[in-house]
Amino acid sequence: MSLKESKCEACTIDAPLVGDQEAIELLKELDNWKIEHHDDIKQLVKQFKFSNYEDSVKFCEKVAELAESEDHHPKIVLEYGLVEVFWWSHKIRGLHKNDFICAAKTDQI
Repeated sequence: MSLKESKCEACTIDAPLVGDQEAIELLKELDNWKIEHHDDIKQLVKQFKFSNYEDSVKFCEKVAELAESEDHHPKIVLEYGLVEVFWWSHKIRGLHKNDFICAAKTDQI
């Protein structure tokens, strides 16, 4: 099953982090997402560009709807014509498969 067809699972404090090799494989299913370190936590990050502020806001609203439906919530940075989305799993302070699932679904918006 592809990432975009998968559903997030509840992430517990003892859930395993995605390993480096698995992350490389999962990134192949995503479109231009990067893994970055912020506060010593690996996060999936992507910038989305828009022609105006209104479209940027609408995109943020759709990402918020996705987050609620998956019960997994990203950091969203909104600027004029640009939205930056950060997915990571807060409970385990790093990347879980849920983050890759949500990134794939974000690309479908």
